Order: sequence, then structure tokens, then C-alpha cells
Amino acid sequence: MGRSQVMERVKMVANEIPGYDYGSPSVAKSPITTQELEHLRQSAGFSAEDERWLRVAGEVLSNQTKGLVEKWRAVIAAHPHLAKYSQRLDGQKDAHYSETSGLRFQQWVLDTCLRPYDQDWLNYQQEIALRHTSVKKNKTDDAQSAPTIHLRDVVAFAAVINDPNVIKPFLAAKGHSSGEVEKMHQAWCKSVLLQVALWTEPYTDTELAPNEW
Repeated sequence: MGRSQVMERVKMVANEIPGYDYGSPSVAKSPITTQELEHLRQSAGFSAEDERWLRVAGEVLSNQTKGLVEKWRAVIAAHPHLAKYSQRLDGQKDAHYSETSGLRFQQWVLDTCLRPYDQDWLNYQQEIALRHTSVKKNKTDDAQSAPTIHLRDVVAFAAVINDPNVIKPFLAAKGHSSGEVEKMHQAWCKSVLLQVALWTEPYTDTELAPNEW
């Protein structure tokens, strides 16, 4: 499948997503090379077959992203140490920040499944990572919130993102067999771990550590 054909499969959760600038020159350039990305794919056991099942998952999840993100956000809201990352400094909810970041969170689901893992994708992983650190957090939405999201919480929350009890019902919603759902889930988990590995890169900056760990 050629790049243009893959790009046609990339859906958007809204006509306009504030702060979503995938492929834009303004996006950070990843210091990770495509060869290093290939090595990471090998480390994660992420194969062409996994890519195929992620595309299937993308089609399945394309009209379910809001519900899925709401499940994850319910976990965040239940834990004050996580909830503070999207609240105002006074502890109150920031409706604008919540709405715009929520749309980007939904779009991340589709990008995970449907975007080709090329230089643009690699660059956007760096952009996502930076927006979790004091380098870029809050700047996209001009928010007054916690200045950073600690890396330890980013890594730990991957368990929630990959929780089969949460995501598998969404993957099964279109009538796929349990075996097919399992293949989609395995591909999803590998991709999430691959992305989390990439997101750790900015946190290695000695100017950020250890305060942002």
C-alpha cells in the first residue's frame, strides 16, 4: 500500500482541532533517526502484520474515539495527582483546555492506528513529548496549569491505555472475532509502548531532570 493510499485512510475526529499541527514545519524535529525507529520497532516486536491489524483497529475505533478517551479521562479524574495536569492552578477545571486537548487525544487514537510511521509521525511523537514537559506544556492552549507532566506518570499510564478491560470492548464493537480483537489489541499495545519509548527522549535533557521525572 502506497503512502497516498494510507493517507486517505487517516480520519479526523473534527474538521478543526486546535493545536493539532501534524506535518507542519512548526512541529519539533525528532532527534531519533528513522533507522533508530526501525530498531525500536524490532525491540517492540512491531511487525508489518501489526501495522495491518492497527489499520483494522483504526477503522473500528474511528467513530468511538470520544467514548474511549472519556474512559481514560475518568481514570485521570479519579486520581488527584493525575487530574492536576489538566486543571487550572487553583484546582478548578479548565473547560477550554479540556476540550481542545481532548480532541487531540481522540485524534492521537486514529493517528496511532492509521498514520504511516514515517518522519512526520516520528516528528509528531517528539512534539507530543515536548508538550508533556515544561518546554511546551500549556503553550499550545495558553493554559494556566501544572508546568509539566512527570515522566513516571506518562509511563505508568500506558497500563491504562493498554488495559484490555477498557479498550477491548471498543475493538469488539464491530463484530470481529475474539481472535481478531486480540490481534488488534496486541498491535495497539506494541504501538503504545513504542510511542512511550519515544516520548521519554526530551526527559533525558539534564535541564529537565530530575524535577520532571
